[in-house]
Amino acid sequence: MTESRVDPAEFAQLCAQFAQLRSQFDRQETENNQLRSVVDRQATKLESLTELVIQLTTTLQRQPSAACDSAEPNLSLPDKWDGTKGSPESMLAVLAMTFECQPARYPTSRSRVAMLASLLTGRAGEWVAALYNQKSPICNDYETFVKEMKKAFVHPSSEVSDEARLLQLRQGSQTVAEYTSRFRTTAAHLTWGDAAVRAVYLEGLSPRIREGMIGHETECEDGFRSHQDVPPSSGEPSTGGTHATGTFASRGTGAAFSGGTMRLLRGSGPHPCSVSHPTGKRSFRVRLDRGPVSLAALLDTGAAECFIDQGLVTRLKIPLTLLDHPIPVTSVDGRPLMPYPITHRTQDLRMTINEHMEALHFLVIQAPTTPLILGHSWFRRHDPHISWSTGKVTAWGANCRLHCTSPGSQPRATVPKDVDLTLVPPQYHDLAQVFAKEPTTRLPPHRPYDLEIRLQPGTTPPRGRLFSLSPAETQAMDSYIRDALQKGFIRHSTSPGAAGFFFVKKKEGDLRPCIDYRGLNKITIRDRHPLPLMNTALDATAQATLFTKLDLRSAYNLIRIKEGEEWKTAFITPTGHYEYLVMPFGLCNSPAVFQRFITEVLRDMLGRWVFVYLDDILIYSRTAEEHIQHVRAVLSRLLEHNLFCKLEKCAFHQESTSFLGFIISSRGLRMDPQKVQAVAQWPLPKTLKQLQSFLGFCNFYRRFIRNYSTLAAPLTSLTKTTNQPRPFRLTLEAITAFRDLVHRFVNEPILLHPDLTRPFVVEVDASETGAGAVLSQRGPDSKLHPCAYFSRKFSPTQQNYGVGDRELLAIKWALEEWRQWLLGTSDPFLIWTDHQNLIHLQNARQLNPRQARWALFFEPYNFHIAYRPGSKNLKADALSRRYTQDPKPPEPLTILPTERFVATLQWPLEASIRAALPADPAPPETPPNRLYVPAVCRQEALRWGHSSRLAGHQGQARTLQFLRRALWWPSMRRDVHEYTAACDTCARSKSSTQPGAGDLQPLPVPKRPWSHIGVDFVTGLPVVNHLDTILTITDRFSKAVHLVALAGLPTARRTAELLLEHVVRLHGFPQDVVSDRGPQFISRFWKAFCRLVGASASLSSGYHPQTNGQTERANQQLGRYLRCFASSQPSTWPRYLLWAELSHNLQTSSATGLSPFETCYGHQPPLFDHQVPEVEVPAAQEM
Repeated sequence: MTESRVDPAEFAQLCAQFAQLRSQFDRQETENNQLRSVVDRQATKLESLTELVIQLTTTLQRQPSAACDSAEPNLSLPDKWDGTKGSPESMLAVLAMTFECQPARYPTSRSRVAMLASLLTGRAGEWVAALYNQKSPICNDYETFVKEMKKAFVHPSSEVSDEARLLQLRQGSQTVAEYTSRFRTTAAHLTWGDAAVRAVYLEGLSPRIREGMIGHETECEDGFRSHQDVPPSSGEPSTGGTHATGTFASRGTGAAFSGGTMRLLRGSGPHPCSVSHPTGKRSFRVRLDRGPVSLAALLDTGAAECFIDQGLVTRLKIPLTLLDHPIPVTSVDGRPLMPYPITHRTQDLRMTINEHMEALHFLVIQAPTTPLILGHSWFRRHDPHISWSTGKVTAWGANCRLHCTSPGSQPRATVPKDVDLTLVPPQYHDLAQVFAKEPTTRLPPHRPYDLEIRLQPGTTPPRGRLFSLSPAETQAMDSYIRDALQKGFIRHSTSPGAAGFFFVKKKEGDLRPCIDYRGLNKITIRDRHPLPLMNTALDATAQATLFTKLDLRSAYNLIRIKEGEEWKTAFITPTGHYEYLVMPFGLCNSPAVFQRFITEVLRDMLGRWVFVYLDDILIYSRTAEEHIQHVRAVLSRLLEHNLFCKLEKCAFHQESTSFLGFIISSRGLRMDPQKVQAVAQWPLPKTLKQLQSFLGFCNFYRRFIRNYSTLAAPLTSLTKTTNQPRPFRLTLEAITAFRDLVHRFVNEPILLHPDLTRPFVVEVDASETGAGAVLSQRGPDSKLHPCAYFSRKFSPTQQNYGVGDRELLAIKWALEEWRQWLLGTSDPFLIWTDHQNLIHLQNARQLNPRQARWALFFEPYNFHIAYRPGSKNLKADALSRRYTQDPKPPEPLTILPTERFVATLQWPLEASIRAALPADPAPPETPPNRLYVPAVCRQEALRWGHSSRLAGHQGQARTLQFLRRALWWPSMRRDVHEYTAACDTCARSKSSTQPGAGDLQPLPVPKRPWSHIGVDFVTGLPVVNHLDTILTITDRFSKAVHLVALAGLPTARRTAELLLEHVVRLHGFPQDVVSDRGPQFISRFWKAFCRLVGASASLSSGYHPQTNGQTERANQQLGRYLRCFASSQPSTWPRYLLWAELSHNLQTSSATGLSPFETCYGHQPPLFDHQVPEVEVPAAQEM
């Protein structure tokens, strides 16, 4: 066996290096001692200066006030400035001090401008001379003069230059004092925050000093001092285990209460700013729930209470509470040690020492070098056993074990009853408490991340409606309220606002409570906290081989409502008024608030081995050993912050996992197969219509598929029409092309990875059998590219939904499918639908229970709905029709036998127009579905549209509307105006329509046709076959009328029979009948009849027929019509009554914008058919 020997040359070299290191260490020790001496001398000078200032202040206060009016001091003037070199800031600063110390010499603004102008030379002097010669008003105000001077000579990028100089500044060979002086001088011109300045300052320090300062985690100025080691005082406690009791006193500076006064006990020990020394430990590393940074807490049994530095309170934004009585701070001999008493304390903070957790408050003092002090009260309460040699607590007192969370001292093997350990890897059995269900039923503590509901200025939460509940819903409500009160999630409220409370049924039949927060969300200022970027997170998993996925339980209920904001969440039930203490579902800012909270909890792990998206947590690691450590760290952190996981949704130690729509594995990243399942499982077309639907879908994306035309040629050839009809059959080549296209759509790079920094477009459509959707974003070419497809078949029940509900369900399914991308977007995404009524969804006042449930689901999403015609919504439409069954050929349905047809009627006007069209063809701008009228036929068209029995001599607007239904020519409006103005019949038969004097009170607008009607009689007509009276029945909703010819005024009984025959038989029972005070309508029979049919009998006011104004107006139009057509032959008026009714019901109403016929039946009757052949039937024409 050969013995290894060291080469003498190498040994000598090592010795030399060791000697060099020893020399450097001695030199460093010498520098430290010198620095310590400098600090001591500076502290002594500071005390001397302080005493001198106090003496001077006292002396000045004792001198008479006349002394203050002594002669002004003489100050040296600053150097002159020519406007080209350097900055004028130093000159302006000296002048400002001069003006302050010599106000009598420079009393006016103009005198100060003159002083400044005398110091300007060169270009600056020429500039000010020009201003004086021009007698510019700028020279009258000093501040304006300085501002204009800077604009003229100071480059606007000076601040940028200061920023660049500050970022480039390094300590180098300078001392810390020299570097700090230069740094402060440069930073004084900037407006950066303290955190940014501190970070740049540390970056510029030499690495040796910076490392020492970072180890103490203190302020920039205090870090240098805390880097020094202070020798311990005499009387050091023994290094063995010591029981810290009330008799133990540190030899630093302590505090004690006596008669309401805080007394600090000053000994001969080290300065209180020192937190450690070489031979012992006097501090613990603790963690507060206000931030991820651990802090050094000084242990001081001589201090009566626990203290915290004001700077730390400000930095961590810790809420404070005002003390009932201020506490003066004095020394043992009664001298005050602080210029002001202690007035505030913190709210209870959660403090962690290793595995010991407790809640306590601190008194706020100015102690920047010792941010936390644990005093005698803390030792008395916890009775810790401390090993001073190791600086660790070896045991805690009995009271602490009962009232403090101390997982390290309690048996952690205790498994909650509701946790199945078979689903948890053995490495995490000791953390089984994080999977418990019971802790999530307790009220969580207040945190800095509580939900604050900021309202828009000048708004208050609205008061919602009180919903009626069924007996089953009332029982469920009582159970929910009782359970929430018991948990402490809600409390009784006196809020001025309240949201509605109701239930909707789940699929299983259970009742789900819902609160309508739409009104509150509408006036809430949105929290723009961003959700994490998927691209950044997925890039970080590139080298990972193991993955664990966690899902938080009852995530939203783990966040408290900020104290004082609870009243804004109030809701009302039939049994009371309540408000939430925890964050409920349905608030628009819930995702942003929860994301901020979970980000702060796991901030030091994010981007290293953890990614968090709301309540979904992904842990990724390179090796199995690392992964176990990472998972344990996350689970411990969650348990520390009272966050718990839903075990049934967790997956541990997976080589590949599905996360937010992606399959993540060690081999790389791919999309979830379910994401493109809608296209991948497209069934083979069986009919020509199905093939056309598939090709229409593919054609929109053909620009993204290479050689699309060649690939789709076998399919497109099957769609070509031929003279000979042929059966549809896919060839083998066509089947291959279909499958190749589907494969390319799924695997070719046409599906973009969703980018959360750009807005999304969701295209949805619903057919009778299914729903389809496409998620798209605009690519670099500004064109829409698909990110994912979706389609789903309706159940038989869903197929019975109305068109609006089916379209709304399609939107809901699409948002559920792509929730991970669409929820919490900073910019609103766009939803395209071909159902126009859905654009009013977000402002709808009345919703059915199904729509109300979906509306609450939509609240957290930030989107706009836009209407897009079905002809442009081809992609989603094709996906929605994937499940449409093969169409069955329609069977002909015979309504009237052919022998019933005598002839087909055609208007003579149409024949005239068609005969004239070859000589005067229709121009290109002719609207579709309207017949162009040549110039030679326009007078005939005007006569037909105004003077025919069907038209009824209407006014200009109605005549124009009537003609526009079927006809068109360029000058139609002008021609109609001229024709109606020159109509001789209208001039002789119509009276003035100007309203009379007095105000009219309109009747309420009905909600459906023929529910509110008016009746009246027209009398005094020429007797024709015993007929001399007309009964006018008017529908106040549609403005439709029925006209009935009668032989004299009927009795009350006959009037009731006419109402049944002409109204009830056709339209159902009315709810209100308005009439005048005729004998028929005030009789007992009429009143009893109205009560029986469920209608109220409303009588017009005496001598005021305007009460039944619509019926009176109908009578007026009826008289005008009859005068126009029957004035020459009065005995023919019954013949025109039918046409008068039809003419009235076909005219457009100015109140509704529709004709009464269209309002009642939903369509307009055709005026004449353009395609029927002409057949002359004189007998029919005479009618």
